[in-house]
Amino acid sequence: MRKLLLIASALLIAFACSKEDEDLLPKQRERMVQYLTSTHAPRLVAEEEVEADTEQPFYSMHGETVYRYIDGYYNPDRAGRKEVTATSIVTITFRAYLFNFTNIVTEGRNVTMPYYTNDPLLEEAFTKPIEEGGAGLTPGAWSFEPKVINLAADPLIEGLRLALIGCRESDRVESFMTHNMAYGDKHYLNIINKEQPIAYFFTIDKVE
Repeated sequence: MRKLLLIASALLIAFACSKEDEDLLPKQRERMVQYLTSTHAPRLVAEEEVEADTEQPFYSMHGETVYRYIDGYYNPDRAGRKEVTATSIVTITFRAYLFNFTNIVTEGRNVTMPYYTNDPLLEEAFTKPIEEGGAGLTPGAWSFEPKVINLAADPLIEGLRLALIGCRESDRVESFMTHNMAYGDKHYLNIINKEQPIAYFFTIDKVE
């Protein structure tokens, strides 16, 4: 009898977690679309809603669920640049953010600080001592060199992998992903909370 009660309790807990996840994901998707179509600069439309013969900024959706905006998509030279495939080796400069459905500031005095980056423009801000207004990161603690990723072999969160595929060399990309495409229901390095949406902003430096 005790064993049956334990099994029943475990099933109830599993059902509750599943139900919570079922409720959370649609809410995160809804808030992301609302952000992209109302607050994001420029305001975006879904890819399928782009009007013919226009250059409307748009977002595309990949997997479950990654929203991607490519700045400069309509550049006439873009089609001739090398495309990222599932087996490409890609070199990127990136900034990774906790995403809370508000604008991420990338320039100026009030820059939104990423939780991780290899962007040399932010190296000073990360390594400057805390008492001087920096993050106090030990110099050399992580690399600010371009990141080389083998999409066929290197471990990578699914959201970033999906955001990379289909981009082209020199693309400037913003990607926003629900928690299931990032770190799921796990805490990560005491920085990323459980079920935290994240955003990766990156430039495709090279495609091999």
